[in-house]
Amino acid sequence: MTAEPLPTSSWPVPPPDGYTADDLDRIPDLPPHTELIDGSLVFVSPQKYFHSLAMFLLERGLHETVPGGLRVCREMAVVLDRRNRVEPDLSVLRAEGVTEEAEETGFRAEDVVLAAEVVSPDSEERDRKRKPQLYAEAGIPHFWRIEKGTGRRPVVYVFELEPATRGYVPTGIHHDRLKLTVPFDIDIDLTAIERL
Repeated sequence: MTAEPLPTSSWPVPPPDGYTADDLDRIPDLPPHTELIDGSLVFVSPQKYFHSLAMFLLERGLHETVPGGLRVCREMAVVLDRRNRVEPDLSVLRAEGVTEEAEETGFRAEDVVLAAEVVSPDSEERDRKRKPQLYAEAGIPHFWRIEKGTGRRPVVYVFELEPATRGYVPTGIHHDRLKLTVPFDIDIDLTAIERL
């Protein structure tokens, strides 16, 4: 299916200093899942089936193990700073950062315990380099990068924030089973993706 190109006049024109995180709630008709990185709008391409399966598997596993003081979110915006409002594929938040009414369009970086990104061909550079850098600078303690391994199986690269450098250090690469004790006890059978 070939989409007709949009007229160039329909695209938003950025302000001289770039957009801010607050602008995303005010710009009309933005495509779903639009992110703000370094003051620029980033539009998301259609995701591949693997992306959807991996997110479902990990989200289900997190919901099964998350303690009461935390909440699991899928594709919700996180405001990292004035010029960066990103949307991790999955995040784990402190419960106090979520209101009872659940009307949020985004969350604060200080409420995020874990951010996870499933790497897609169109977002490799962002998911492998820029977004982890932004998450670390914002003080998010844990980051997972999920890549496609053999067949449908995901490979989960696990990182933890090193506070002195405000950068992530690798703590493990998981192929068949994701078994961790931080940020809480997690045990996810990654091979289960083959039965989805």
